[in-house]
Amino acid sequence: MLIITLQPAVAEDIIRIGVTPGVYAEILEQVKNVAVAQDLKLNIVVFDDKTRIDEALAQHKIDAASFEDGPSFAANRQRYALANAGSTVTLPMAIYSRQLSNLTQLQRGASIAIPADAAGAARALVLLQNFTLLTFADRAGLHAKLADITSNRLGLKIRQLPRERLYAALDKVAFAVIDSNDAARAGLYPARDSLGIEDARSPWQGVLAVREADRAQPWVAQLVKACHSDTVAHFILTHYQDSVRRPW
Repeated sequence: MLIITLQPAVAEDIIRIGVTPGVYAEILEQVKNVAVAQDLKLNIVVFDDKTRIDEALAQHKIDAASFEDGPSFAANRQRYALANAGSTVTLPMAIYSRQLSNLTQLQRGASIAIPADAAGAARALVLLQNFTLLTFADRAGLHAKLADITSNRLGLKIRQLPRERLYAALDKVAFAVIDSNDAARAGLYPARDSLGIEDARSPWQGVLAVREADRAQPWVAQLVKACHSDTVAHFILTHYQDSVRRPW
């Protein structure tokens, strides 16, 4: 799928929303249908390269964006004058295993795997803390590293692997922590296959971004209302069976 986005605005009364292919684009199609009843016209612009979306928003090539989680958005605010208009959905990170049927079976000293990249590792460590397997220093916040761990009550051996190797590692470790996109590519679904799943109101919930200068525009409130409508909620629940979660 390739959509060229570097073009002039299509019309002043049409709101252009940048998304990535897959879940965000699918949900925005439902939002688009709801918005019509509010006299809000949406044009969904799909980007193959997500790194171009915030720049396109800042340069007025689109009017809103729905593709990134909270920490990623916060990091990009240092480059662009963007505002968080509201939450979208959470694509949950989860714990998967071929050896265990629940976390109570986890043995002392077991080996586990988490992503090697800094952002993925931090998110995985927060998830493991939420399941009381680890604790780490408060100062670490959403940027926790292995060095920040202050308690590992089962003495788990934590291996950091590239994301693309985590699924294969399930044959060798007690469990692996895998994000939603990588899990889906491997045929895994958090609600069906995981031993533990990230909460819908995770700090990594998705962000509906707009330009700071547009934050108070009436169409922004209309767009958020459409995103949080009962129709969209029903679609998310029935289409994804809680493998995509609603923080609203």
